[in-house]
Amino acid sequence: MTDSWVNSAEILGSDLPLELSGTGGRRAVLMRALRDAVRSGRLAPGTRLPPYRSLAADLGLARNTVADAYAELVAEGWLAARQGSGTRVAERAAPLARAHRRRTPERATRPVHDLVQGRPDPSAFPRSAWVASARRALTRAPHDAFGPGDPQGRPELREALAGYLARVRGVRTSAERIVLCSGAAHALRLLAEVVGGPWAVEAYGLPFHRELLGGQGVRTRPLAVDGNGALVGELGRGERAVLLTPAHQFPTGGPLHPQRRAAVVDWARATGGLVVEDDYDGEFRYDRHPVGAVQGLDPEHVVLLGSVSKSLSPTLRIGWMVLPERLVDGVLAAKGEREQWSSATEQLTLADFVESGAYDRQVRRMRQRHRRRRDQLVAALERRAPQVRVSGIAAGLHAVLELPRGTERSVVRAAAWQGLAVEGLAGYLHPAAGAGRDGLVVGYATPAEHAYAPALEALCRALPPE
Repeated sequence: MTDSWVNSAEILGSDLPLELSGTGGRRAVLMRALRDAVRSGRLAPGTRLPPYRSLAADLGLARNTVADAYAELVAEGWLAARQGSGTRVAERAAPLARAHRRRTPERATRPVHDLVQGRPDPSAFPRSAWVASARRALTRAPHDAFGPGDPQGRPELREALAGYLARVRGVRTSAERIVLCSGAAHALRLLAEVVGGPWAVEAYGLPFHRELLGGQGVRTRPLAVDGNGALVGELGRGERAVLLTPAHQFPTGGPLHPQRRAAVVDWARATGGLVVEDDYDGEFRYDRHPVGAVQGLDPEHVVLLGSVSKSLSPTLRIGWMVLPERLVDGVLAAKGEREQWSSATEQLTLADFVESGAYDRQVRRMRQRHRRRRDQLVAALERRAPQVRVSGIAAGLHAVLELPRGTERSVVRAAAWQGLAVEGLAGYLHPAAGAGRDGLVVGYATPAEHAYAPALEALCRALPPE
């Protein structure tokens, strides 16, 4: 494996036809030439390619044109990009004998760095404390805990959650109004079946949630979002429900303004509509006072959804709905006569984890860790990319990096060339919302401790210059 990169002539031959007009055409020609060079053996596996800036200068092309070509060839498996090693021709396994050869799809190269939002670091799971709670919970478990599950969930956990949510999030409820589920997605399916549609949703939000509602036959209409959250004044009488993230608008950041909180409750009272409050990361705040749940303003018109997917682990598959009294029976009927989703023993373990104070300690520990990582991200951007504005950082597990208009797609591709998985803001915009703004959604909770600094380095290299 060579320590210096090859030049453009060695890569592409002597007569690369780059006369095509337009960036797209030139990129296609460049990619075809690179593929041919690899197929023909002119570029052997392990051959190091020049940095995209150098190759762009040699060929008289825009940097983004070469960066995009590299990124696409990395994704197709022709090239491999690794931190500190540059871009090289990917290693290829020896072919099978012809009689046994099978055609298989090409696999994309796995990213070296991961800054995708919504994925807590699995190494941070509190294993010892969880095992201690599991031992106590199983020792004290009544015999009926090992029989057919109650679709409402174990009463021990519902009681523990009622107390915890009242203390930490200002929720007004009782255990009888809490229904356990496997997470926000499960809750939305049940509510869509019981409530019907259409729903209003925030213009920026999880596309998975919109697709889930659509799969249940519920049409969604976007509400514009600004620095104070969703513009709930756009709500009318046609919607049966509105799905909001009031504690920290996802993904743009910021809490729903107090006047808008009051206004959306007034809308629900006047129309008989339902406010569905996704409290996905309400416990993780850094530079602001606690923001209570909207549910506390009117428990009869607001459903609060929560889970442990961000605070503990998504693999536990434990979430909850805090429901108005009138919806409890309908949701339980939709869920079925037996609990099919969440393990009763894990529910008992979580109940002990909450009651013993271990859950509070875990949240405080992770809040400190996430704040430190948030500060590292902001400091790295100030040093390396002061032209990039970062927002949505007062709470949550991610930040939004605002980019110059028209650059988001090329930056995401440049990040892929750096071996970095990160998402653009455009992917979160409702299809009917019109034009959005350019940006990156950077999750700072995901990497292990040793991998975070290299991930930030790769991110800064992918950002556009001043």
